[in-house]
Amino acid sequence: MMNIFSEIYGTYFRIAAKLLEKEITDDKTVNETVQREGFRDSVLFLPQKLIPNGEDWGLFRRTADGKLKRITKNPPVRVLTALQKSWLKAKLTDKRIRLFMDDDTLKQLDEKLADVRPFYLKEQFRLIDRSADRDNFGSDEYIANFRSILDAVKHRRIMYIEFVSGHGKRKSGKFVILKMEYSPKNGKFRAYTYLLRNDRIRCSGIMNIGRITKIVDTGRIFRTPVSLDDYFSSMKCSTPAVIRVTSERNGVERFMMEFASYEKHTVRNLETGEYTVELWYDYQNETELLIQLLSFGPVIEIMGPPQLREQAKIRIDRQAELLAGYRGESKDGE
Repeated sequence: MMNIFSEIYGTYFRIAAKLLEKEITDDKTVNETVQREGFRDSVLFLPQKLIPNGEDWGLFRRTADGKLKRITKNPPVRVLTALQKSWLKAKLTDKRIRLFMDDDTLKQLDEKLADVRPFYLKEQFRLIDRSADRDNFGSDEYIANFRSILDAVKHRRIMYIEFVSGHGKRKSGKFVILKMEYSPKNGKFRAYTYLLRNDRIRCSGIMNIGRITKIVDTGRIFRTPVSLDDYFSSMKCSTPAVIRVTSERNGVERFMMEFASYEKHTVRNLETGEYTVELWYDYQNETELLIQLLSFGPVIEIMGPPQLREQAKIRIDRQAELLAGYRGESKDGE
């Protein structure tokens, strides 16, 4: 049985622990849990290790009516290792954790981990190329809005929302919120939404949580089936960005890691070792894409489309002007 504990709280451990939470279960629940929580090939062998068959792990016994009964009197006790406690203590210093935990829970954790040394300190990290206008995660209003949005995503609630757009215009309406996402570069949470008119989808959009000024639950549920694939397909650019990536300073590896979540098509030039990447992106996030691309400097070249290349040129020219002005001021100061 020890092979199930080869990694403390690994995937198979968590699946077994989940099934052992209930005193009685059945074969169907075992198979569904393995399929949902495990790896793609887990269903090929893991159910046979959990369901009694003579070669199983012995975690369940078959009852007279064909059900599965756990062999333990109580469900598994979850014990944290010293490393896990140290990691948790470090994560408690992140203001974003208040978005997901209430004050009482955080207070209890602080008390239980009072003598634990954090795995790392925030002061040990120096982040560059990050937006200075980040969300105020510690604001009570922001926390309340975030939790309302999160609940709306989970239960498909229709919400009335008032917010300020990126151009400073006040807008409002009834929305169904499909997904939330965090942008590390901008330090902002945003929501992917459908604007509703007479209970019908009018258009899609992205809303920054920090720009919400009022949010009210309408008490109604959006029951029309929605496909996230269709949603994101409707927001995808019609023409991909074409990027030439060189191998200088591990450019290819860094580029592929940075844009791992993007849909792309890559071709390698065997003679030069350079890569040409077609990158599909959300047209509403074009500015963020530009910032990401420009952070690579001379390692990449934006080949197209023309409007994206032109926007990159404008940003580079502006940076050059600012740098020239800074150097001029430095010389005057001397």
